[in-house]
Amino acid sequence: MMGGHLRSIGEEMAAKPKKDPLASLMALPGIGKATAKKLHDSGIKSAAAIGKAGVKGLNNAGISPATAKKILAAVPKKKAASKAAAKKVASKAKSTVKKAAKKTKSKAKKTTAAAKKAASKATAAGKKVAEKVITEADGSKRVKSSKSKDGRKGSTLKVPRSVKDMPWFRKK
Repeated sequence: MMGGHLRSIGEEMAAKPKKDPLASLMALPGIGKATAKKLHDSGIKSAAAIGKAGVKGLNNAGISPATAKKILAAVPKKKAASKAAAKKVASKAKSTVKKAAKKTKSKAKKTTAAAKKAASKATAAGKKVAEKVITEADGSKRVKSSKSKDGRKGSTLKVPRSVKDMPWFRKK
């Protein structure tokens, strides 16, 4: 009496009921026990396997072509469709990634070319400015002095020192 379980001598443990291997096939419309047995014996044990086998595989299992078409029409195509959709999405994602990589690469090339062009423009502008400064520094651009109308030069002109010396202030 180890473990605290009390059993009488004639009592047997209730065994779990075994799942009928044909039950999943018989759950599909148009498949009875005999058809399920034929399919199971030929190695087709699920709805997905029926979809994979196709009409030819069901014919090889001993099912007539007309019944095979009915069974295939009743089989849910979720898995096959979802696999195809998944493949389609994966290939589309792959091509989108490739396109994005190409775009990024071409944009990078364009940006690099634009940067080089801007740098060369800046260098050329700098050279022009430097040449201009050099030519101006050689003294060729001096202000020409001109004589005033009354014959005096700039140093002899009378420049007002305060507001009182200005002509408009003197008016009374």
